[in-house]
Amino acid sequence: MSKQNIPTLPLLKTLSRAGIGSRRWLADAIKQGRVAVNGQVIEGFNHPIDIETDRLTINGQPVAIKPKRLVYLMLNKPKGIISTTSDERGRMNVLDILPQKYRHLGLYPVGRLDKDSTGLLLLTNDGRLTYELTHPRFEHEKEYLVQVGTKLRLSEKQQLERGIKLEDGETHPAKIKEIPSLPTFTYSLIIHEGRKRQVRRMFESLGYRVLALKRTRLGSASLGTLGEGKTRELSTQEIRSLLQQ
Repeated sequence: MSKQNIPTLPLLKTLSRAGIGSRRWLADAIKQGRVAVNGQVIEGFNHPIDIETDRLTINGQPVAIKPKRLVYLMLNKPKGIISTTSDERGRMNVLDILPQKYRHLGLYPVGRLDKDSTGLLLLTNDGRLTYELTHPRFEHEKEYLVQVGTKLRLSEKQQLERGIKLEDGETHPAKIKEIPSLPTFTYSLIIHEGRKRQVRRMFESLGYRVLALKRTRLGSASLGTLGEGKTRELSTQEIRSLLQQ
């Protein structure tokens, strides 16, 4: 990927990733005119930042915004953990359950899983990988195991395969198959979008409540036998494969 295709990040998010203070403290610093970008005071949270070339300071002191070491981590997220790196309501987030050595490396989730969903969540400080895995144009597949109370009718499966009309637009065609060999789950569903609570909303639109939802694959990265709440670093080959898809 050429550098010009790598997106900039909003100022507040860039500073949050640098791990130098709480999001609220950083927001106050921006509003109070204590943050400068390339020597110019910036008071907009969404001012675009290029971590390769821009220089940031707070109170005149330089802020290191480019990670010293790129880290690619897979987490099997348990139920009840939110997919953010901080929460004003004090709820457990993904950083809280990472091994201590990973908590101050500026890692951020690649996409999200809602609080009640489990399974594969990637965390990295590599903006290029995050961009490629979350931007719709790259169409990376996401595979989920879904539990519902009763079987779908053939016509309902066909609706999912054609696309479901949701309040934020029609979904792209999905792949769905029954998985009777896994007693906890009913279906495997493959999509390549990442809308908020998309899988749950797709089933709800057909009148089904999702009882359990687990992501098992993102692109070429598979959860495999990684235990719930456990983490592992991706291999060089896995990283290369994700970026080449």
